[in-house]
Amino acid sequence: MLLATSMLGLLRPGQLHAQETELRGEVSESAILSDQQRKARQLALAAQGQQQPANAAQDDTPPRTYLPASAGAVPDDTNTDAATGSIFDPQQATEDTSIDNATPPKPRRRPSSAGQKAADQDKAKPDAKATDKSKKKKKAATATTDTTAAAANDTDNATTDQEAANRRALTVDSADRQKLDPGAERTAAIEGQNKKAEDDPFAATGVKWGSFVIRPSIEQGLTATTNGDSSSAGTSALLSETALRFTAVSDWRENSATIDGYGLFRETVSGYRVHDAQGRIEGQFNMDLDNELRAIAKLGYEAVPETASSPNAIAGVSTQPLRQTIDGSLGVEKAVGKMQYTLTGAVSHDFYGDAELSDGTSLSQKDQDNTLYTATLRAGYEISPALTPFTEIEIGRRAYVQRVDNEGFERSSTRLGARAGLQLDMGEKLSGEFSAGWLREAIDDKSLEAVSGATVNADLKWSPERGTTIGLTGKTTVETTTTAGESGDILYSGRLTGERQIRANLTANAALGLDWRHYVGIDGHDRILTAETGLTWWLNRYAGLTTRVRTEKLTSNLPGRDYTANSIYLGLKVQR
Repeated sequence: MLLATSMLGLLRPGQLHAQETELRGEVSESAILSDQQRKARQLALAAQGQQQPANAAQDDTPPRTYLPASAGAVPDDTNTDAATGSIFDPQQATEDTSIDNATPPKPRRRPSSAGQKAADQDKAKPDAKATDKSKKKKKAATATTDTTAAAANDTDNATTDQEAANRRALTVDSADRQKLDPGAERTAAIEGQNKKAEDDPFAATGVKWGSFVIRPSIEQGLTATTNGDSSSAGTSALLSETALRFTAVSDWRENSATIDGYGLFRETVSGYRVHDAQGRIEGQFNMDLDNELRAIAKLGYEAVPETASSPNAIAGVSTQPLRQTIDGSLGVEKAVGKMQYTLTGAVSHDFYGDAELSDGTSLSQKDQDNTLYTATLRAGYEISPALTPFTEIEIGRRAYVQRVDNEGFERSSTRLGARAGLQLDMGEKLSGEFSAGWLREAIDDKSLEAVSGATVNADLKWSPERGTTIGLTGKTTVETTTTAGESGDILYSGRLTGERQIRANLTANAALGLDWRHYVGIDGHDRILTAETGLTWWLNRYAGLTTRVRTEKLTSNLPGRDYTANSIYLGLKVQR
């Protein structure tokens, strides 16, 4: 049956029917309307042709050739009984069924680019629609004349076919699917773009100097204190304080370097005489080497006068000796899997100036000059990126410039220490390290006892919430002396600090401190308690008012060392 149906379809004479719309996409409503109007006009003309004499279909007049309908063109004055429909229209029924050959279709003009543009703009031009309507009315009025109707039909069919073909080339949503070139989009002005809010809008902007960004600041104020030099003999005074600070950070692509420095100058305005100056500058350079090696180099210089509460302070002097320190270190870090190794070598040299006595003479302190050489090996295992336990071994040698001091003692010593601790790295939430161990310095003079004791070191920062920072620092230091019969002491220092950003331009800070000094060779100890709180109110990004209140109390079992000092400070800070 399938084969018979196929043969019947092939043998049946008839014109093939084709789909008039595109196979893909949607068809615009204007195209469908134009096609329906064209079919209606063809049916009307066909009905008029049936009323003409039967021999009209057998007219010997050859079909006229196609001429484009353009301005000034005149159609041929020929019979228009030939078929004028589209090649896609079905064959019209006629009275003479013996005609097998259908009239050849009228050739269609290929739509040009200009016609395509005209068809695209047809929807936005109401004048063109009005023109089409007027043409349709005129054609209906002159449909009774055969020649005029044929000419009008030819012109209308050509225009309609071209218009329908052009409209069918575009779908309803084709214009919406066209994407705009990103390069053609208009960008808003720089001033109108949204800027990311700064974490600290009152932080120093810094000054560009070569490949470094420097952030300097100066603070000037007055301090009213009950103890000018923090000594057992100190009295009240009004002091002028000037503090200079700066930080320089490199902006290199790979390696990095930082430089930090400060200077503090105090001068008496009224009351107890105080005249001192101190400062420090330190630089650090980090360099990445081959084979996952990293080198860290440090170099620093410090100048600090001996404090009146120091064990090495000299009584009855107008000016304490100035202690200057030059220190440097070089470390190499290496990671092997989860193991981390660090080898650091350090050198620190202390040299002292002369003490000025009350009678105008000076007392040399050259016998205190010494150099400390140390080497530290650390091995750690990374349990996780946040936790790394480690152990350290330290060996060193302290060598005095003057092998035998003024009292006849050989002060040089050999140093040995061991520590174990934990390194934390949880980003801004919690970072730092702490350790505990044992340290011993054996003095070359056998008559002097070795300085030894437990050590505690810490440097932690914790941020429970944004704008709040809690810090904990701890340090164990061996202090040397040239006092006859004494080996020195071990000083334990601890600080708990807190900083809170109350508002963007208002910051509060507080600190609690505890120092414990244990003397070796004698039954003596010092305890120092400190407490401090302060506020900084920024007037703008470059200037602010700062104030702080501080209390310090030293209690000792040795005579002549107790003191209490309370002070209040008010000043202006300028930064860049």
